[in-house]
Amino acid sequence: MGGTVSLAKYSIGVGDRFAHQAKPQLRACGMAAQLGVEVIPVWNKSNREHAIIGSTPAATRAAADEAVRALGWSKPYYVDADHINLQTVDRFVEACDFFTIDVADWIGQPSESARLRGLVDAHPELLGELSIPGIAQPFLIDRGFIVQVANKYLAAVEEAGRIYRRLEGKKGRGQFITEVSMDETDSPQTPAELLLVLIALAEEGIPIQTIAPKFTGRFDKGVDYAGDLADFTQEFANDVAVIAFAVRHYGMSSNLKLSIHSGSDKFSLYGPIHGILEQFDAGVHLKTAGTTWLEELIGLAEAGGKGLDLAKEVYAQAYSQRRELCAPYAAVINIDPAGLPAPELVGRWRSEQFVAALRHDPKSPGYNSSLRQLLHVGFKVAARMGTRYLDLLSVNETRIAENVTENLFNRHLRPLFIG
Repeated sequence: MGGTVSLAKYSIGVGDRFAHQAKPQLRACGMAAQLGVEVIPVWNKSNREHAIIGSTPAATRAAADEAVRALGWSKPYYVDADHINLQTVDRFVEACDFFTIDVADWIGQPSESARLRGLVDAHPELLGELSIPGIAQPFLIDRGFIVQVANKYLAAVEEAGRIYRRLEGKKGRGQFITEVSMDETDSPQTPAELLLVLIALAEEGIPIQTIAPKFTGRFDKGVDYAGDLADFTQEFANDVAVIAFAVRHYGMSSNLKLSIHSGSDKFSLYGPIHGILEQFDAGVHLKTAGTTWLEELIGLAEAGGKGLDLAKEVYAQAYSQRRELCAPYAAVINIDPAGLPAPELVGRWRSEQFVAALRHDPKSPGYNSSLRQLLHVGFKVAARMGTRYLDLLSVNETRIAENVTENLFNRHLRPLFIG
């Protein structure tokens, strides 16, 4: 066995629905490296996405490995079993070395009472006014608050422990990166709640390297952040301070950092996050996904001819199947049905009209966020097309790759990690 696997300060989750864009994604990370900033790629794909497309974790691994060989990438890289649970984890064990343990469904579930009392009794140092460096106002914590947080999150922490130990038994301690995800839940965790969750995870013996809380505001798929920017900025800064405190006082991994899920295209947040990371000398993991598939569609539409025809067909089918496609993502999309153009109208669009509607440029008069979000969750339509879609990706590989690299580097890596 090698040494302990440790995630670098900056990393980015690069989803690739159809496993065709690993090289242009990696090329964007190479461009950041040329500017002196190391951003480690993590190819992430969930069990749900594999099921929809009919792919396997081994195929994601193969695409990543091939990109690394082709581009001569000498830095670390990982393949993430995204949002796994006890029922789905086993199929990812061999191919993956990064595991996002999703315990959102366990939040609020009852926990064994002795464990709950033990957590409360074990931390008298938290009671009263708790001052954390970097946070202006001290936390006011009493036993009632600890009980409340434990009642809400302890069962989720225990489930994370069960999944982690399954992985440790199969892969060996220190041979993979562990993330715990609590973002797909109803309400955001406060910084004080986050601290107690981190303490519970430490006591559970889970050496997490990233944690994905639910932040205030909306993180809808493929579009910008919706919410109070000042509130988010303060919350994010406080969460970073809490993580630094937990590392110093509760034995967490020294490289522990926040993970931002549905992080694609949150352009208004990247500047404030960059400033906070510099202020605290902190790291972050930005998890993106479906925007790569949208760059494929943009490239096909730009190509005209059969590419544009197929992009229009994908939209027409997504429009007719929108209820089915949107249902699994209802909590993370915000589509205005009245804002969706009729397929008959889209069918008459020129290439530049389709591209303007889909490309995420809010300053463009043609941009349509509802159309973009529908197509974001509409990859199932392309999956059903099989080789018809994949063959066109190969024919238009150069144009699509340019879009993928441009989107990832200039719209994501540069503003967030380089500044």
